[in-house]
Amino acid sequence: MAFYAESWLTELLVALSLVVAVAYVWFSHSYKYWKKKGAPYLEPQFPFGNVYKSFVGKLSMPLDIVDAYWQLKGNRFGGIYFFTRPTLVVLDPDLIRCILVKDFWTFQDRMVLVNENEPISQHLFAIRGNKWRRLRVKLTPTFTSGKMKMMFQTMADCGREMAEVLEGPTSRGEVVEMRELSARYSTDVIASVAFGIQVDCQRNPENEFRQWGRRVFEPGLLATLNALVSSISPKLLTTLRVKSNLSVISAYFRGMVRETVKYREENNITRNDFMQLMIQLKNKGSVDSAKGGEHEEAGGDVWKLSIDDVAAQAFVFFVAGFETSSTTMSFALHELAHHPDVQARLQEEIDSVLKQHSGQVTYDAISSMHYLDKVVAETLRKYPPIPLLNRICNREYKIADSDVVLDKGTSVIIPVYGLHHDPEIYPDPERFDPERFSEEHKAQRHPYVYLPFGEGPRNCIGMRFGLLQTKVGLTNVLANFSVVPCEKTVRHLFFEPRSVILKPKSGIQLRLKKRNKV
Repeated sequence: MAFYAESWLTELLVALSLVVAVAYVWFSHSYKYWKKKGAPYLEPQFPFGNVYKSFVGKLSMPLDIVDAYWQLKGNRFGGIYFFTRPTLVVLDPDLIRCILVKDFWTFQDRMVLVNENEPISQHLFAIRGNKWRRLRVKLTPTFTSGKMKMMFQTMADCGREMAEVLEGPTSRGEVVEMRELSARYSTDVIASVAFGIQVDCQRNPENEFRQWGRRVFEPGLLATLNALVSSISPKLLTTLRVKSNLSVISAYFRGMVRETVKYREENNITRNDFMQLMIQLKNKGSVDSAKGGEHEEAGGDVWKLSIDDVAAQAFVFFVAGFETSSTTMSFALHELAHHPDVQARLQEEIDSVLKQHSGQVTYDAISSMHYLDKVVAETLRKYPPIPLLNRICNREYKIADSDVVLDKGTSVIIPVYGLHHDPEIYPDPERFDPERFSEEHKAQRHPYVYLPFGEGPRNCIGMRFGLLQTKVGLTNVLANFSVVPCEKTVRHLFFEPRSVILKPKSGIQLRLKKRNKV
């Protein structure tokens, strides 16, 4: 009996050894890709490639890529590996311009997998090719400055509500968690604008909509498995049919959108919000005042969004607008608490401008706060919400002034966080200095070294909305309170290693003091 057990164990060990040996040979072969291409590259580590630290949770992904950025510094570009997947890291601003603008159609798609069987994943951020082009044309008129003015009152109401809610904790001298504060405000804004519902998360933080929002941003084991498999091979992900909790989240948000649209249409209700614009695209194929919407389709048929298309765009509006705006707002308050001189100057501007507008936070008031614009820009420089831009090369591409030819399907990364923290571009990059964004300083920099919203035809379509939402939130807080560090404040923030969005691991704890304005 012992003989058979020993024999079985030996055979198992031999089989495992063979599997490891085959895997090692396969990985080793894959790791010759950049050397064969004649490109500068970083030596990979079996089996993680160049992303070991971020994969095991020692370092966030942006900082892992920053390490690659510094090791490749001096080159215009260089190769790394996500496990076995060859990825080009682009450092040169002129080459970045080529990829994002000049040669955009070669790099129009993102490295985001789309589940064709899940309608809510068919949104503008993820879809590719002609489908993306058509949808981008449809949605662009919904994010004009005129449409932002139309939605502004909702933001203003939510901002005023936030200031009123803060009176309680401030009067009691309580410490306020800034990410939670910003998240509740952003949830109220987006629930109203994108989904047409009132949730009042600021007074009811356990509202059902807020709880579902938390589920969207919980990484979870299955999401991590998705990321792992897709890093090795996107085709393998489809073959294995690895799933996440997206289907459950999808059912909730799609149901909500259907109910909202049905109620509005049956009761002839219209509102000045994003959902109303989506309903126009569903029923007419264009939004009011959009030029050429009815004539863009070949064959004379106007393409109209389905109800699932509407749900998908509302969902990505929520995902993109919620997390990016709330983290930017909380990072800004964190820096202002540690730079009282900057905070005082910003409050002077806010007080002066609001006085000219009868104390009201209006669209024109926010637009005329130029120092606020610099503060937000510097926050986005130091803490870019999307720290990496990624693209897929969709055909062979010869990199200018080199002999390197990228194969179709090659992944490309633009290390936004690395560019934003490069002392050759931004001297003393860890220092928070809004004056970096004076017109004089901006004119001295290459335009493609500041990329918080991307650039080119596939830049962030909701940029205006995100900036406006952040500025309205900051204005309402700082017009009424000052932010100061407290005993729970962490000066130098660490980032959540499992998040694709740049966000603090420990939260941002600050104390607010009621301002005594004359």
